[in-house]
Amino acid sequence: MMPQDEITTPISLSLDPYVGPWNADLAGHLLRRTMFGPTYEQIQNSISLGLDATVAQLLTLPTITPPLNYDGNDAIVPFGETWVQSVFPTTNLQATEDSRRNSLAAWLMLRINTESFSILEKMTLFWQNHFAVPFTSDSRATYNYIEILHANVLGNFKNMVKQVTIDPCMLIFLNGYSNSVYSPNENYAREFLELFTIGKGAQIGEGDYSNYTEMDVLAGSKIFTGWQIQGFGSATESTTSSIFQSALHDTTDKNLSSHFGDQVITNGGAQEYSNYIDLVFEQTEVAHFICKKIYRYFVNYDLTQAVEDTVISIMADTFIQNNFEVLPVVQQLLLSDHFYDVAVRGAIIKNPIEFFYSIMNATHGVPNYSLAINYEFYLNAYYLCSTSGMNYMQPPSVGGWSAYYQMPSFSKLWANSSYIKLRFDFIDWFTLWGGIDVAGNKWQVNHLVFLNGLSAPSDPVAVIDDMVSVFCTKGLSATNKAVLKWTLTNGLPDFEWTVQYDNYIADPTNATLSDPVKWRVALTLSSLFKTPEFQTI
Repeated sequence: MMPQDEITTPISLSLDPYVGPWNADLAGHLLRRTMFGPTYEQIQNSISLGLDATVAQLLTLPTITPPLNYDGNDAIVPFGETWVQSVFPTTNLQATEDSRRNSLAAWLMLRINTESFSILEKMTLFWQNHFAVPFTSDSRATYNYIEILHANVLGNFKNMVKQVTIDPCMLIFLNGYSNSVYSPNENYAREFLELFTIGKGAQIGEGDYSNYTEMDVLAGSKIFTGWQIQGFGSATESTTSSIFQSALHDTTDKNLSSHFGDQVITNGGAQEYSNYIDLVFEQTEVAHFICKKIYRYFVNYDLTQAVEDTVISIMADTFIQNNFEVLPVVQQLLLSDHFYDVAVRGAIIKNPIEFFYSIMNATHGVPNYSLAINYEFYLNAYYLCSTSGMNYMQPPSVGGWSAYYQMPSFSKLWANSSYIKLRFDFIDWFTLWGGIDVAGNKWQVNHLVFLNGLSAPSDPVAVIDDMVSVFCTKGLSATNKAVLKWTLTNGLPDFEWTVQYDNYIADPTNATLSDPVKWRVALTLSSLFKTPEFQTI
């Protein structure tokens, strides 16, 4: 036998376009990384489209409709209409804000559950983790911030940084609204460099972090002075906004360190922050820092030196050459030979939102009740994901969720003993025991619609193969597949399942015939979802 190191296939580090065969394994890998839960039909559609057309469609962004008043507790906006550009009442303001915040939280989950064939929602979560801005006390402002992310998910990163910098939510989050010439505040100036643009780097001296110094943080705090917020909770202004107050701005010269060529930022008034951002983006490390985060999110958290020297370097060059447009970088990555290397498939443990919606989306588990009931379902889902460790729009720190930066564990942090137990409980709840109940209405896995959409529902071998293709990025062993088939057929010969399914299809509204089929599918999915292979993408 050959030594192990001689038969191990080295990982491809090429960002040249992938030119190999295009099949369900690779299509499923692409869709699981760019969507929250591709269906069997979507994977088959991708196979028919081919790689290039699939990526082109994923990178085409859909239009977005705003959240609605669904609970009748908004004192201003009628039921079923949007509140995103509405004033607040003069009394009982908190009840209206609570209603709008619940609506926004539910809407975030609705968007993920009804995502089109697009990278939009997955990329929005990436930027939410990057900037880590939480809910504010005015949901209109929070919605406007989310819309900045939506509008820029694949757009110009430099422009997005400029918009986020003076967005009211960020001004509140990192105390920018209280940063003035009379009381400088370094919070945003520090995170702008350390987390949002260039990265901290290794400390090479007192107050010197390779890419910037404490001197730059101080200068940045002065540069960012003068921005205020207005309209929060207003009974007269229909939206929130930021405004520059020149009297609060530091007009002195700001001296930067040698990392920025010892340049001086002179008083630029309302444009000074933008001039400073332009200067920071002249540093090549900005592109490297952001490309590493994109890579860890879409490919693999394990950034080896070889990956840094080749893949990240090429991505960064693409980023710079395209003036910090995100689309060319993501497109290059998703089309690359490296992205489809077997070594990176299944390398990431699903975050709680990916876990939940990889079950619900892939099984057509989309509620179809009234507006009020649907939003209540989604609000429940929001809190379920929060209980599992991922509170959308409420990251635990300015660095985002630790699974995206904490070495060496990274996504393994989603799989601690408490979270795994919760995941198993949720699996049984949504596959076996009815799921979320709102006023007697159930939201759970859509067992029969899922089954009927597979290639050959009456063939138990094909059913298991299709299930594995949808849910397991690296497949399952023959033994595990045999166990799943035994569960599906209840240990009976294959033809018994065929007879049972055919009888159900002949009279699909007859619960006596459909319920046993549904139950076997439920048991099978419950077992499959508890495999380690399902927990990864």
